Amino acid sequence: MSTVIEQPVEARLVAAAPRMPSIPATLRYDRSDPFAVVMTFPAPATLEGVEVRWTFSRELLTAGLHGPEGHGDVRVRPYGYDRTVLEFHAPEGTAIVHVRSGEIRRFLEACSALVPVGLEHLQLDLDHDLAELMRDAC
Repeated sequence: MSTVIEQPVEARLVAAAPRMPSIPATLRYDRSDPFAVVMTFPAPATLEGVEVRWTFSRELLTAGLHGPEGHGDVRVRPYGYDRTVLEFHAPEGTAIVHVRSGEIRRFLEACSALVPVGLEHLQLDLDHDLAELMRDAC
């Protein structure tokens, strides 16, 4: 069984300029980091011209489908009938994208099939992680 889920999504960048075409982004979930999801934007879609990855909690993405969530670098909220807004705040500025809520729900369902919500802690190997920390400290 695969330990990673990757799903392409169509993101629309909200900008002051005329409407931009869709940006191909990717949502990623790895069972080895069971509380997190990663959203990746390709280099052509970023100001720096390099691939950009944002890591945030699966719980934030789930809750943001139903109401405004987040107070830090990543914020999520519903928008209209079937869109979800993701805001990414960085020192360089803020990027706001719209993603179809159905795509996010499909992704989260696949994540829950791999690691059910509430059982994420069972994926963690705390003894191994502690041993790695201790090894790096020496």
